Amino acid sequence: MFVLDSHCDTPSQILRLRDISIDNSYAHVDIPKLRRGGVDGVFFALYVPASMDNEPDRARSYAYRMLDGVQNSLENNPYAVFTTSVAQAMENKAKGLLSIFIGLENGSAIGESLDELRKFYEAGVRYVTLCHSGNNQICDSCAPESKRWNGLSPFGRELVAQMNRLGMLIDVSHISDDAFYDVLSLSSKPVVATHSCCRALAGHPRNLTDDMIRKLAEAGGVVQVNFYPVFLDSGFRTILNDSGIMERGESIENEFIADPADSRKRTAWNAVQDELNALERPSYRRIVDHIDHIVELVGIDHVGLGSDFDGIEVTPEGMEDISKFSLVFDEMRRRGYTESDIEKVASGNFFRVMQACQ
Repeated sequence: MFVLDSHCDTPSQILRLRDISIDNSYAHVDIPKLRRGGVDGVFFALYVPASMDNEPDRARSYAYRMLDGVQNSLENNPYAVFTTSVAQAMENKAKGLLSIFIGLENGSAIGESLDELRKFYEAGVRYVTLCHSGNNQICDSCAPESKRWNGLSPFGRELVAQMNRLGMLIDVSHISDDAFYDVLSLSSKPVVATHSCCRALAGHPRNLTDDMIRKLAEAGGVVQVNFYPVFLDSGFRTILNDSGIMERGESIENEFIADPADSRKRTAWNAVQDELNALERPSYRRIVDHIDHIVELVGIDHVGLGSDFDGIEVTPEGMEDISKFSLVFDEMRRRGYTESDIEKVASGNFFRVMQACQ
């Protein structure tokens, strides 16, 4: 069985001086943890903050800095290799190697240039999350109340067609509901939500409604369940807000991001992480509740796992990092899922969509 996590924000952490070859305290993802967790492949997301949405040159430079960081981290690494296809990933597993795929999170780095999209594809990027927390030149985000395009922009429509031609996966996580339906109506290939949950179980705009899940499945796509407790359980959102930790911790994290070499700033941010982990958090079993819901709606062929590790500030109880990944499969077995079912969720469904898009 090949085990895949379709979304981790580890490139951002590499820019913050993480050495992924060693087991890092406070890290969700590094190579030792991937190996302990039995994870065979992972998509590292080149996350571009929405603050750069109106500065495409800066956004593009930032994305390529992260890509360089990943490539430098993998250079001469005996356990992990840069990977761009399902066939290569299967060969890597046979050799005992981890597969590191690349996605681009927030298409603002593309600007309004299909040539730049092609360059990212040629550099090894295999999916694009069309936006993040702001409305950009491609589409509206689910986050702001006010919308710019009421769906996809004219350029966004061109981009969908070009991504189909290139064989590049379209990621609908983060986009607005209207943009989601625009993508489904225009794409000739299946699309993915690389790190999203079910709105029926947690009422957050980042999550997908039952109708959206059905439509995505009808088009052959797959929903990769996110591990962020706020998206898993509405009750935790209240706990987090009432704690006040995030309001206080945001400036501490930003100071660390600005100067990751300063050990005092790193220690201060780690202390905030300790406080967050001390909160009453939903169990990792809640991840399987979302899997159950998707399976009840559309069957076993349209669900997988996209943790959002290293991009979330707190994790479910029992799923503190990627070394615990196999607990999801243990819980699925406990609930009566077959090994064939688990193989589909582990990677089979996502890889099917990747191959259908190529």
